[in-house]
Amino acid sequence: MKRYHQYIILLFCIAMTACNKVIDLYPQSNLNTGTYYSNLEEVRAALTGCYNGLQKPMASEWQFTELRSDNTKQGVPGSTASTNRDLSDLDMFVPSTSHAAIYTYWLATYNNIHNVNLVLQKLGVSYDAAAGTINFNAINIPIADGDRKKLAAEALFIRGYHYFNLVRLFGGVFLVTDPISPAEAKTMNRASVADIYKLIEADMKAAAANGINTKFTLMAAGDIGKANSWAAKGLLAKVYLTMNRKSDAIPLLQDVMTNSGYSLQGTYANVFSVSNEMNSEIIFAVRYKAGGIGLGSPFANAFAPLSSGSAVVNGDGKGLNYPTAEIDTAFISTDARRAVSIGVYGSGTAAKLYVKKYVSTVAVADDAENDWPVLRFADILLMLAEAQGFVPNSISLINQVRARSLPVVNPGPGNIADFEQLLANERRLEFAFENQRWFDLVRFNTTLTTIKAEQRMKDHFANEYNAHYKLYTAPALTLAELQGAVVANKLILPIPQREIDNNTQLKIAQNPGY
Repeated sequence: MKRYHQYIILLFCIAMTACNKVIDLYPQSNLNTGTYYSNLEEVRAALTGCYNGLQKPMASEWQFTELRSDNTKQGVPGSTASTNRDLSDLDMFVPSTSHAAIYTYWLATYNNIHNVNLVLQKLGVSYDAAAGTINFNAINIPIADGDRKKLAAEALFIRGYHYFNLVRLFGGVFLVTDPISPAEAKTMNRASVADIYKLIEADMKAAAANGINTKFTLMAAGDIGKANSWAAKGLLAKVYLTMNRKSDAIPLLQDVMTNSGYSLQGTYANVFSVSNEMNSEIIFAVRYKAGGIGLGSPFANAFAPLSSGSAVVNGDGKGLNYPTAEIDTAFISTDARRAVSIGVYGSGTAAKLYVKKYVSTVAVADDAENDWPVLRFADILLMLAEAQGFVPNSISLINQVRARSLPVVNPGPGNIADFEQLLANERRLEFAFENQRWFDLVRFNTTLTTIKAEQRMKDHFANEYNAHYKLYTAPALTLAELQGAVVANKLILPIPQREIDNNTQLKIAQNPGY
């Protein structure tokens, strides 16, 4: 059984009372948080809850990172059902400020940040906002300092990961680094983007400095799957790339590439096999456990074709997150990644594409084993190529990733534009449906010179208009109207309106354009 499901009975006791509450509330029915975290095993159990708390935001994250990109679309364009309309609104850059999935994601993320902050508080960890540093203060529970710092490193990674997603999706958000009361929450306004990144950098630096740094090949079985020093360095490098601090990202990526012991798997399919989980390529993943314990993955059924019965997965599919024709044709016929990433149900004109990467055999619906990769070794290589730019070593790094699926590019691109297109395309296909594409497109606005998110999405709508978007009737949109919605302000999502309306003490600003 996976490492962070060891304390499942205790975790469920905690989760039933604490994990479903809003971040700024101390659950009245909770096991007393003032006394519960009294020893190493109890803190470990609470941290287990934080790992499992990654699952709920992941349930809807694809809507903001794949559906809003050129990778996937809502599969029933003529539908007026509210669930399909909500998906279409995200896809077409017109989500309302009361969009249900946005609010669900927001709450789930802040709920888990709250739980992480409780763990960090008990471990004596505080954030100095002025200095931008993480401090370790005295504690009164019997935990050795080495154990305390390793547990804190894992919790800091989870918090930094959540804030990295929040700031990329929403811009400036509420910066909460301690458990707070409802009254305190109403005195807190949105922090700046710069301040959010300052926290993320501090969390990841502390996680890298104090986390497990054993080579993967020598790592103890009980440490596999934990957020370790290598994961923190890799994610911090992505943070630096996003901030266009390429020179800061390069040494971190070189360190992970050279010293971590992680490596590419021999075949692409092997990366995602449920019998090969947490392999040498998976640096960090959101983990799932099948078996009817409430921790299975819902994505096999969510992404399998609607009304496919048991032909694709037991319990039928919901038909969400359909691959676009664009990404299907972007895979050339000899690319081994296509068969792993995209499935085809039916034949002829009735054939439907579906996301296959997370489909495995399930005994009951919404209870698959498949983990969701967050950071892979292939990402380290391609980020390093992006950070270095158009130099021979960058072509070599891209070829390392291509080699297991495609012939290498030789002699390589002839100019910067060709290099950037090659890099962007390799990232799109390598990480198809892994919630990377939207973040990549927005990051390319600053890290690349020839690929811009707004233009790419306008081109996407043009390419898919006649076969898909033209079929919408509620409302019917011309191509010009559809493309007109793609503006800089809409690269981020609206702040959930309930967050704004429920604060009677402060005026919370909505993101421009909403």
